[in-house]
Amino acid sequence: MTAGQDHSNPDAGHVTISVDAMGGDLGAAAVVAGVAQSARKNAAIRFILHGPRAELEQLTAKRKVLAGRCEVRDAQDVVQMKDKPSQVMRHGKGTSMWSALESVRAGEAEVCVSCGNTGALMALSMMRLRKMPDVNRPAIAIHWPSRNPQQFNVMLDVGADVRADARDLLQYALMGASYARNGLDLPRPRIGLLNVGTEEHKGRPELHEAHALITDFAPRANFDYVGFVEGKDIPGDICDVIVTDGFTGNVAIKTGEGTATLILELLREAFRHTPLSRLASVLAYTSLRRLGKRMDPRRANGGVFLGLNGTVVKSHGAADATGISAAVKLAFDLAQSGFSEKLAARVASAPALADDASPDQTTDGDKT
Repeated sequence: MTAGQDHSNPDAGHVTISVDAMGGDLGAAAVVAGVAQSARKNAAIRFILHGPRAELEQLTAKRKVLAGRCEVRDAQDVVQMKDKPSQVMRHGKGTSMWSALESVRAGEAEVCVSCGNTGALMALSMMRLRKMPDVNRPAIAIHWPSRNPQQFNVMLDVGADVRADARDLLQYALMGASYARNGLDLPRPRIGLLNVGTEEHKGRPELHEAHALITDFAPRANFDYVGFVEGKDIPGDICDVIVTDGFTGNVAIKTGEGTATLILELLREAFRHTPLSRLASVLAYTSLRRLGKRMDPRRANGGVFLGLNGTVVKSHGAADATGISAAVKLAFDLAQSGFSEKLAARVASAPALADDASPDQTTDGDKT
């Protein structure tokens, strides 16, 4: 085992990330490979890996870049994808997922990263880290490739809770705006509310109520509200943050992932079709590689749990080393920005905004 020497020292200039090394579809080897990729790219990251000690020590010993930067915490049990969240909450204390969250709860690490069971991770996160005051429903926010200059839009919720009433959607807008400011460096994000059409008469009653609430809050909460948006606007440039309920968001993200994979497969098939098309693929290699990177879901991997007393990044369960590295990078960026504290300040300000706080109380330079 190699001990991380700086994760308890806030003055060392390092960020410590707690990683649940188990639970992903590709096993601990893919997680350790992704962690090693991140370590090579960024010397400021330290890691605490959680899982069976013997297995993880054997894997980390093969990665020289992790020497002195990685500590292994023994956790023999693993949360399986088929496990029910209620079962994990009752019997999950010995799991790698529980252990990874405990490191954040104890202040040993700034962020937890896991590619395990989403429902179980959210349930344990709410139990161990607790919701922020005034947060009704936490949300999962993701980066969605877009035509905007920042190359990504923020979308939430994508699966934390299938339900959301008007006030939940308003809270998602506030949290999404804070995430866009700190995660995408957008001083004044544009918020859109996902609906079946942009006309004001369309959609469910809770969407109409949320539309009125967000319209009222926007001038005082330092974001621009563009109104209703449609599915085609998720990767577009009309807004920077798309707000929706977890059921709709989860269907959208999985549809998007499947579509991106299909397009890449069809391109490969088309360029293999004839000798001339194979020659064309060689000539277009650089452009195709650039396109592949832009469309690769692995490079936008990582959903952030918003509304908790601590930052948790959920990696895709099927993530390989590239995907794990992307999730770790996201975790590092959020930790460096002090995102959790700024989000807490933004959520705490909501009651004051509701009491008709004046618009000039929040300036464009405010990054909460």
